[in-house]
Amino acid sequence: MALPPKLVFLLDVDNTLLDNDRLRSDLMCHLAQEFGIENQDRYRTILEDLREELGYVDYLGAMQRYRLTDQTNPHLYQMADFLLDYPLMDLVYPGAFALIEHLGQWGTTVILTDGDVIFQPHKIKHSGLWQAVDGRVLIYIHKEQMLEAISTQYPADHYVMVDDKLRILTAMKAGWQERVTTVFPKQGHYALDPKNQERYNPPDITIEHIADLIRHDFSSLTDL
Repeated sequence: MALPPKLVFLLDVDNTLLDNDRLRSDLMCHLAQEFGIENQDRYRTILEDLREELGYVDYLGAMQRYRLTDQTNPHLYQMADFLLDYPLMDLVYPGAFALIEHLGQWGTTVILTDGDVIFQPHKIKHSGLWQAVDGRVLIYIHKEQMLEAISTQYPADHYVMVDDKLRILTAMKAGWQERVTTVFPKQGHYALDPKNQERYNPPDITIEHIADLIRHDFSSLTDL
């Protein structure tokens, strides 16, 4: 029986490998142009309420809820078309694919993300990220609460968690302690919010952009 890999890299998607802030901004501009500012604001409010309720951003779920407030609008179905037809490969950060290949020399790369069961996998597949990790994709509601499931699915001696949310990195460090190395790319609105940087513990490694990680040598972790 093959031994489990010594090292597994767990890579977040939104604002880590892929510019989700840009997707959201483009969607809001589209809604304002096609449906008006008032309807854009209504959708934004629903989206935020749903994020607070679920713990992740659910674009399509918010559209379903928005529909309940405007069932007679014949153009409503065009709202989802924008997301489903969006050129998602354009959102992948420069250097992300090269990094995934680079990390493979030290261990197994796995996408670990929160999200819904429809648009999140659609986003990962149509951006090319699903193929880049050979289908090793885990999508949860609260990934920081799924450490046992993650380690069962992808057992390893050590993990490297790459995420733009310090809240996630702090929680995973508390759960796995010295078994995980946390990497914080300072990308996106969560990462750049000074309140988050004050509230949570500092990560093991901080980088400005995801592509910067390609210069980091992880060979020492394979000897743990």
